[in-house]
Amino acid sequence: FAIRELKCHSGVVITASHNPKEYNGYKAYWTDGAQVTAPHDRNIIEEVGRITDVGMIRTGLHPENIVVLGEDFDEKYLDRIHELSLSPESVKRRHDMKIVYTPLHGAGVRLVPASLRRFGFTNVTLVPEQSVVDGNFPTVESPNPEERKTMSKAIELAAREGADLVLATDPDSDRIGVALRNKQGEYVLLNGNQTLVLLMSYQLTRWAELGLLDGRQYVVKTIVTSQMANAVADRFGVKCYDCLTGFKYIAKIIRENEGRTKYIGGGEESFGYLAGDYVRDKDGVSACSLAAEAAAWAMDTMGLTLYEWLQELYVQYGLYREGLLPIVRKGKEGAEQIQRMMADFRATPPAAILGSPVVRINDFQTLETLDTRSGARTPIEQDRSNVLQWFTEDGTTVSVRPSGTEPKIKFYFGVKAPLASAAEYERTVAGLDAKIEAIKKDLKLE
Repeated sequence: FAIRELKCHSGVVITASHNPKEYNGYKAYWTDGAQVTAPHDRNIIEEVGRITDVGMIRTGLHPENIVVLGEDFDEKYLDRIHELSLSPESVKRRHDMKIVYTPLHGAGVRLVPASLRRFGFTNVTLVPEQSVVDGNFPTVESPNPEERKTMSKAIELAAREGADLVLATDPDSDRIGVALRNKQGEYVLLNGNQTLVLLMSYQLTRWAELGLLDGRQYVVKTIVTSQMANAVADRFGVKCYDCLTGFKYIAKIIRENEGRTKYIGGGEESFGYLAGDYVRDKDGVSACSLAAEAAAWAMDTMGLTLYEWLQELYVQYGLYREGLLPIVRKGKEGAEQIQRMMADFRATPPAAILGSPVVRINDFQTLETLDTRSGARTPIEQDRSNVLQWFTEDGTTVSVRPSGTEPKIKFYFGVKAPLASAAEYERTVAGLDAKIEAIKKDLKLE
């Protein structure tokens, strides 16, 4: 936000992120406020490579050029987030909705509660022991809101308080965790796909109700994120872009469409969402505020909790279920094994998955889509990456990609089934989870 607002050339975020403390580091950003992409990433590393001695690093030459930003700058940022609000009247009527929030020892501790107050929420409780800013993350093994044990203190506090909504941000406050209470009073931790679908559905529903959609808007998701987001966008007549994994690719699409069409929101299955284009990276502060507003709106207009509304969306669109299998192969030999696996999958892709024919193959290395029935090949307009996707006749999706940061190859699974009613939700989920496990065996991954 600062890069864009102050028209800086570049910036660095010192970040604890969602990883264990050993991986604390930094992120480099470019002129548009997005994480650096080619060629800037390579050029920066070339400059770093020229440094052979610490004495070559020039620091402190012009201290007058260093400006420390204060609370007035935070207020500008919060003002921009508040512009995203779509249901202020619902918040007024539901302002005392009970919200429990944990910053997981990180940067969200001030701005997430401040943003919730700006939206109008008056009953926000922080997890006290996790509101201590500490890069050692003393109360968790890993400060990742994707993991239930990381969220356990917030959920325990929510259970004592009878909270309607549990929110978390990872320590650099770009990822969001959400837990919702089901009919049995238990708190269910949403996965990143569910959070994205809820936030995107809320935005598109309210944009439509407010008469703001005119065919010149779009949303974005990554290729390994739930296909349900595409279905939601289709329902509202809004274009949905699919891009490679990593928010810098979402930012690239926003940059390329600037001045022509309007970005509403988008994100990825790894718990990141961005509404509006005032920043160009996932933003947990605005995501928390929109999640709370969506909960207030759902209860105010439909008498539904956010969890019940999610189930109603599944009845409307079909129940989409996703799974992830990371396979670790360490060392030089492991890296070679991963490359062999990708080469083998390219040479002999599965003809069917659990008996359903593979009808389409996306290869982001060759940037081609193959229609297996006609043999037709069409180009993919996308950055090149070592990723394969298989789509079957029954709507199953399998994506395969080596991790860019760890010695892993990751398999993403997406399956779908009709949902007759919310009462059938648990049974249908169990069936889809069993199908994902069967796909792993069918592909000889387990």
